[in-house]
Amino acid sequence: MRFPVSKRGAGFFVLLLLASIALFFSWGQIKPLFTDNTSEESSEESAPPVQEPKVLKLSLQARKNLELVSKPARIGSYWRKIQIPGELVDRPGKSDRGVTSPAVGVVSKVYAFPGDTVRPGDKLFSLTLFSEYLQSTQKELFRSIKETQIAQEQLKRLQPLAESGAVSGSKVIDLENEVRRQQALIQAHRQDLLTRGLKPEHIERIANGNFVSSIDIVAPAREETEEHLATIQTTSFQSGSNGGEAFTFEVQELNAELGQQVQAGQLLATLANHSALYIEGHAFKREAPYLENAAQHGWEVAVEFAEDYPERWPELEQKFEIRYLSNLMDSDSRTFDFFIPLLNQARSYEKEGQTFVVWRFRPGQRVRLHVPVEEMKDVIVLPSAAVVKEGPETYIFQQNGDLFNRVPVHVLHEDRLNTVIANDGNITPGLFYAQNSAASLNRVLKAQAASGMRADVHVHADGTVHAAH
Repeated sequence: MRFPVSKRGAGFFVLLLLASIALFFSWGQIKPLFTDNTSEESSEESAPPVQEPKVLKLSLQARKNLELVSKPARIGSYWRKIQIPGELVDRPGKSDRGVTSPAVGVVSKVYAFPGDTVRPGDKLFSLTLFSEYLQSTQKELFRSIKETQIAQEQLKRLQPLAESGAVSGSKVIDLENEVRRQQALIQAHRQDLLTRGLKPEHIERIANGNFVSSIDIVAPAREETEEHLATIQTTSFQSGSNGGEAFTFEVQELNAELGQQVQAGQLLATLANHSALYIEGHAFKREAPYLENAAQHGWEVAVEFAEDYPERWPELEQKFEIRYLSNLMDSDSRTFDFFIPLLNQARSYEKEGQTFVVWRFRPGQRVRLHVPVEEMKDVIVLPSAAVVKEGPETYIFQQNGDLFNRVPVHVLHEDRLNTVIANDGNITPGLFYAQNSAASLNRVLKAQAASGMRADVHVHADGTVHAAH
């Protein structure tokens, strides 16, 4: 018996069962094809656009942690400057002084050693003389003095006889000429001995027949024509009181030893006085027009001294101006030098009966020079730490209590210390703006925006920020 209809029905049932199973397992993938997305698209289109955060809120404790400082904005002028490296150097022929031997001799005593301070006229060395020339000059001086005395005695005896006619007048004339000749020799010998290091009291001894066999070499006198050398104000480290006026030399180098034979003109010691130095700047040729202009107009140069402690010293009351520009180029660095006078400061202290000097500025100390180039007027100047950059945008922060509004600005010029901002109406003079920590404020602003925390504030038309009413 045949059942064709039943077999077709069974096959259809199997196919329907397989299709149901496949649809069950693939429903998650084909469901979006049968779902209406109109509501979702409309909700996305109706969502408000994300606004860039502009205002942040900081507590008093947070401002203290950032050491935040705010000051009112002021409109003024600013000198655009270029930065040039430099160093402190001695003034040639002024700061250092060499002490030489006036004659051939042997160093019999040394009174001052490196580091000691000496005043003009203080003993440095005792020298036993071995100079035949010096001994001969003393002998000639003594002989001339004695011959002058003899000639004067004869002249005194013969003058009355010449007046009475008992003696020829020519004899008196010859004696007068001899006296003048000997007096000229005496003056020449005296001057020669003075230039050899002998003092007037030594010459008086020689005139009496007591020849000088040793001399003391002393520190040279201060040159009164050195107008740039200010009087050193020595101050005690212990008391801090003014020690009065005293011009001193420091023994920088000892070039002769005890018992050493020295020749005339040989260097015995090098003395230094660093009260007047030069600030030596090293500039490239392209900067020469700026430096020449500053030197001609007498514009003041700002100087930053490396490793200086101004709180331990009196305030510098001097104006730094370029004195002259060198006309020589260094072949290695391709730079030329320019020079600015500097008056130094010093303190002294006593130890073991000796006085020692400590200078504030020392040769070789590095400096950074800020040379004025151009005056920028009608601008707002803020510290560089008050400005933060994000790509082409530059911002500062205006403060009103706990609230800080980020304000975009136009930067005209910036250097390591300051930023010059255009007075284009975006900044209101008189309002308070943060003077530092701008980068930290910007990070806090972004963190508050990312966390979804609202400052709950609004900005008025005049730029002030207030909490929501």
